[in-house]
Amino acid sequence: MEPIISMRAVSKWYGDFQVLDNVDLDVQPGERLILCGPSGSGKSTTIRLVNALEDHQEGEVVVNGVTLDGRAISIRRVRADVGMVFQHFNLFPHLSALGNCTAALRLVKKMSAKDADALAMHYLERVKLGAHAHKHPGQLSGGQKQRVAIARSLCMQPRIMLFDEPTSALDPEMVKEVLDTMMQLARDGMTMICVTHEMGFAREVGDRIVFMDHGKIVESCEPQRFFNAPQSARAREFLGQIVA
Repeated sequence: MEPIISMRAVSKWYGDFQVLDNVDLDVQPGERLILCGPSGSGKSTTIRLVNALEDHQEGEVVVNGVTLDGRAISIRRVRADVGMVFQHFNLFPHLSALGNCTAALRLVKKMSAKDADALAMHYLERVKLGAHAHKHPGQLSGGQKQRVAIARSLCMQPRIMLFDEPTSALDPEMVKEVLDTMMQLARDGMTMICVTHEMGFAREVGDRIVFMDHGKIVESCEPQRFFNAPQSARAREFLGQIVA
Protein backbone atom coordinates (compact mmCIF):
# COMPACT_ATOMS: atom_id res chain seq x y z
CA MET A 1 0.00 0.00 0.00
CA GLU A 2 1.26 3.47 -0.89
CA PRO A 3 1.74 5.73 2.14
CA ILE A 4 -0.58 8.72 2.29
CA ILE A 5 2.29 10.77 3.76
CA SER A 6 5.94 10.22 2.90
CA MET A 7 8.95 12.17 4.13
CA ARG A 8 12.40 11.34 2.79
CA ALA A 9 15.68 12.74 4.16
CA VAL A 10 13.89 15.90 5.33
CA SER A 11 15.96 18.57 7.04
CA LYS A 12 15.02 22.05 8.16
CA TRP A 13 16.83 24.96 9.77
CA TYR A 14 15.75 28.11 11.55
CA GLY A 15 18.81 30.23 10.85
CA ASP A 16 21.74 28.26 12.25
CA PHE A 17 19.53 25.95 14.32
CA GLN A 18 18.68 22.60 12.69
CA VAL A 19 15.21 21.63 13.85
CA LEU A 20 14.85 18.51 11.65
CA ASP A 21 17.77 16.28 10.77
CA ASN A 22 17.36 13.81 7.89
CA VAL A 23 13.85 12.63 8.86
CA ASP A 24 12.33 9.62 7.08
CA LEU A 25 8.68 8.91 7.86
CA ASP A 26 5.81 7.08 6.15
CA VAL A 27 2.18 7.19 7.29
CA GLN A 28 -0.30 4.68 5.88
CA PRO A 29 -3.96 5.51 5.08
CA GLY A 30 -6.04 5.12 8.22
CA GLU A 31 -2.99 4.98 10.48
CA ARG A 32 -3.04 6.77 13.82
CA LEU A 33 0.46 8.06 14.45
CA ILE A 34 1.54 9.64 17.73
CA LEU A 35 4.55 11.99 17.74
CA CYS A 36 6.09 12.43 21.17
CA GLY A 37 9.34 13.64 22.65
CA PRO A 38 10.77 16.53 24.66
CA SER A 39 10.10 20.18 23.82
CA GLY A 40 12.15 21.35 20.87
CA SER A 41 12.56 17.87 19.40
CA GLY A 42 10.91 18.78 16.08
CA LYS A 43 7.46 17.23 16.56
CA SER A 44 5.35 20.28 15.72
CA THR A 45 7.61 21.26 12.86
CA THR A 46 7.16 17.80 11.37
CA ILE A 47 3.39 18.06 11.17
CA ARG A 48 3.52 21.69 10.04
CA LEU A 49 5.54 20.53 7.05
CA VAL A 50 2.74 18.12 6.14
CA ASN A 51 0.29 21.02 5.88
CA ALA A 52 2.83 23.32 4.17
CA LEU A 53 2.78 25.73 7.11
CA GLU A 54 6.57 25.43 7.09
CA ASP A 55 9.04 24.90 4.25
CA HIS A 56 11.82 22.32 4.33
CA GLN A 57 15.28 23.01 2.94
CA GLU A 58 16.31 19.44 2.10
CA GLY A 59 14.52 16.21 1.25
CA GLU A 60 11.05 15.43 -0.07
CA VAL A 61 7.55 15.61 1.42
CA VAL A 62 4.70 13.90 -0.47
CA VAL A 63 1.12 14.13 0.83
CA ASN A 64 -1.64 12.11 -0.84
CA GLY A 65 0.40 11.89 -4.03
CA VAL A 66 1.30 15.59 -4.15
CA THR A 67 4.94 16.65 -3.73
CA LEU A 68 5.28 19.80 -1.65
CA ASP A 69 7.61 21.83 -3.84
CA GLY A 70 6.72 25.35 -2.70
CA ARG A 71 4.32 26.03 -5.57
CA ALA A 72 0.97 27.54 -4.63
CA ILE A 73 -0.95 24.90 -6.60
CA SER A 74 0.74 22.09 -4.66
CA ILE A 75 0.00 23.76 -1.34
CA ARG A 76 -3.67 24.24 -2.25
CA ARG A 77 -4.05 20.61 -3.32
CA VAL A 78 -2.51 19.34 -0.08
CA ARG A 79 -4.50 21.64 2.17
CA ALA A 80 -7.72 20.47 0.52
CA ASP A 81 -6.99 17.02 1.98
CA VAL A 82 -5.45 17.97 5.34
CA GLY A 83 -7.14 19.44 8.40
CA MET A 84 -5.21 20.81 11.36
CA VAL A 85 -6.13 21.53 14.96
CA PHE A 86 -3.80 23.78 16.96
CA GLN A 87 -3.16 24.32 20.66
CA HIS A 88 -5.04 27.61 20.90
CA PHE A 89 -8.24 27.02 18.88
CA ASN A 90 -7.76 30.00 16.48
CA LEU A 91 -11.51 30.66 16.33
CA PHE A 92 -12.95 33.93 15.04
CA PRO A 93 -14.29 35.61 18.21
CA HIS A 94 -16.96 37.60 16.33
CA LEU A 95 -18.51 34.48 14.77
CA SER A 96 -20.65 31.82 16.40
CA ALA A 97 -19.53 28.20 16.53
CA LEU A 98 -21.67 27.63 13.44
CA GLY A 99 -20.19 30.68 11.71
CA ASN A 100 -16.67 29.50 12.43
CA CYS A 101 -17.49 26.18 10.78
CA THR A 102 -19.25 27.62 7.72
CA ALA A 103 -16.81 30.43 6.87
CA ALA A 104 -14.40 28.30 4.83
CA LEU A 105 -17.23 26.29 3.29
CA ARG A 106 -18.75 29.44 1.87
CA LEU A 107 -15.52 31.27 0.97
CA VAL A 108 -13.38 28.37 -0.24
CA LYS A 109 -15.85 25.72 -1.37
CA LYS A 110 -18.43 28.30 -2.52
CA MET A 111 -21.27 26.42 -0.83
CA SER A 112 -24.67 28.02 -0.37
CA ALA A 113 -25.53 29.25 3.12
CA LYS A 114 -28.15 26.49 3.46
CA ASP A 115 -25.79 23.68 2.46
CA ALA A 116 -22.91 25.08 4.55
CA ASP A 117 -25.15 25.35 7.63
CA ALA A 118 -26.39 21.78 7.17
CA LEU A 119 -22.88 20.34 6.85
CA ALA A 120 -21.56 22.40 9.76
CA MET A 121 -24.42 21.31 12.00
CA HIS A 122 -23.69 17.69 11.09
CA TYR A 123 -20.13 18.00 12.38
CA LEU A 124 -21.06 20.12 15.40
CA GLU A 125 -23.49 17.37 16.36
CA ARG A 126 -20.75 14.83 15.82
CA VAL A 127 -18.56 16.59 18.41
CA LYS A 128 -21.63 16.95 20.68
CA LEU A 129 -21.96 20.72 20.32
CA GLY A 130 -25.13 21.03 18.28
CA ALA A 131 -26.91 22.75 21.17
CA HIS A 132 -24.14 25.37 21.31
CA ALA A 133 -24.01 26.16 17.58
CA HIS A 134 -25.11 29.77 18.00
CA LYS A 135 -22.82 30.62 20.90
CA HIS A 136 -19.71 32.70 20.35
CA PRO A 137 -16.26 31.50 21.50
CA GLY A 138 -16.40 33.79 24.54
CA GLN A 139 -19.44 31.81 25.76
CA LEU A 140 -17.73 28.41 25.45
CA SER A 141 -15.33 26.52 27.67
CA GLY A 142 -11.83 25.69 26.49
CA GLY A 143 -12.80 22.11 25.72
CA GLN A 144 -15.83 23.27 23.77
CA LYS A 145 -13.72 25.73 21.76
CA GLN A 146 -11.31 22.95 20.83
CA ARG A 147 -14.17 20.73 19.74
CA VAL A 148 -15.48 23.56 17.55
CA ALA A 149 -12.01 23.76 16.02
CA ILE A 150 -12.14 20.01 15.31
CA ALA A 151 -15.62 20.33 13.77
CA ARG A 152 -14.41 23.24 11.62
CA SER A 153 -11.60 21.08 10.23
CA LEU A 154 -13.93 18.13 9.65
CA CYS A 155 -16.30 20.36 7.66
CA MET A 156 -13.67 20.49 4.92
CA GLN A 157 -13.88 16.67 4.80
CA PRO A 158 -10.13 16.04 4.94
CA ARG A 159 -8.45 12.68 4.42
CA ILE A 160 -5.82 13.50 7.07
CA MET A 161 -6.14 15.24 10.43
CA LEU A 162 -3.16 16.79 12.21
CA PHE A 163 -3.32 17.66 15.92
CA ASP A 164 -0.62 19.86 17.47
CA GLU A 165 -0.86 19.30 21.23
CA PRO A 166 -4.62 19.92 21.15
CA THR A 167 -5.09 19.57 24.92
CA SER A 168 -2.05 21.49 26.18
CA ALA A 169 -3.95 24.77 26.60
CA LEU A 170 -6.85 23.16 28.46
CA ASP A 171 -7.61 22.80 32.14
CA PRO A 172 -7.32 19.14 33.21
CA GLU A 173 -11.07 18.64 33.55
CA MET A 174 -11.59 19.74 29.92
CA VAL A 175 -8.98 17.41 28.43
CA LYS A 176 -11.17 14.29 28.47
CA GLU A 177 -13.92 15.72 26.27
CA VAL A 178 -11.42 16.62 23.55
CA LEU A 179 -9.62 13.27 23.78
CA ASP A 180 -12.98 11.46 23.58
CA THR A 181 -13.75 13.31 20.34
CA MET A 182 -10.35 12.37 18.91
CA MET A 183 -10.84 8.74 19.95
CA GLN A 184 -14.11 8.67 18.00
CA LEU A 185 -12.31 9.98 14.91
CA ALA A 186 -9.73 7.24 15.36
CA ARG A 187 -12.43 4.58 15.57
CA ASP A 188 -13.94 5.94 12.35
CA GLY A 189 -10.67 5.28 10.50
CA MET A 190 -9.40 8.83 10.01
CA THR A 191 -5.69 9.10 9.18
CA MET A 192 -4.27 11.05 12.13
CA ILE A 193 -0.96 12.44 13.27
CA CYS A 194 -1.08 13.75 16.80
CA VAL A 195 1.62 15.59 18.71
CA THR A 196 0.76 15.01 22.35
CA HIS A 197 2.08 14.54 25.86
CA GLU A 198 -1.08 12.61 26.82
CA MET A 199 0.55 9.20 27.09
CA GLY A 200 -2.64 7.42 28.11
CA PHE A 201 -4.27 8.61 24.91
CA ALA A 202 -1.17 7.65 22.93
CA ARG A 203 -1.21 4.13 24.36
CA GLU A 204 -4.94 3.62 23.73
CA VAL A 205 -5.37 5.23 20.30
CA GLY A 206 -2.01 5.14 18.54
CA ASP A 207 -1.14 2.45 16.00
CA ARG A 208 2.46 3.61 16.19
CA ILE A 209 4.55 5.84 18.43
CA VAL A 210 7.29 7.95 16.88
CA PHE A 211 9.68 9.32 19.49
CA MET A 212 11.78 12.31 18.43
CA ASP A 213 14.76 14.03 20.00
CA HIS A 214 17.00 16.80 18.61
CA GLY A 215 15.25 16.73 15.24
CA LYS A 216 15.71 13.01 14.70
CA ILE A 217 13.40 10.00 14.89
CA VAL A 218 14.88 7.90 17.68
CA GLU A 219 12.21 5.17 17.87
CA SER A 220 9.22 4.15 15.74
CA CYS A 221 7.21 1.18 16.99
CA GLU A 222 3.84 -0.04 18.26
CA PRO A 223 2.67 1.46 21.60
CA GLN A 224 3.09 -1.73 23.65
CA ARG A 225 6.75 -2.04 22.73
CA PHE A 226 7.43 1.67 23.21
CA PHE A 227 5.86 1.88 26.66
CA ASN A 228 6.94 -1.52 27.96
CA ALA A 229 10.38 -1.96 26.39
CA PRO A 230 11.76 1.26 24.84
CA GLN A 231 14.97 0.52 22.96
CA SER A 232 16.84 3.78 23.48
CA ALA A 233 18.18 5.30 26.68
CA ARG A 234 16.69 8.65 25.63
CA ALA A 235 13.17 7.19 25.33
CA ARG A 236 13.53 5.45 28.71
CA GLU A 237 14.59 8.75 30.27
CA PHE A 238 11.63 10.58 28.65
CA LEU A 239 9.11 8.01 29.85
CA GLY A 240 10.61 8.09 33.31
CA GLN A 241 10.06 11.84 33.46
CA ILE A 242 6.45 11.48 32.25
CA VAL A 243 5.66 8.85 34.88
CA ALA A 244 7.37 10.88 37.58
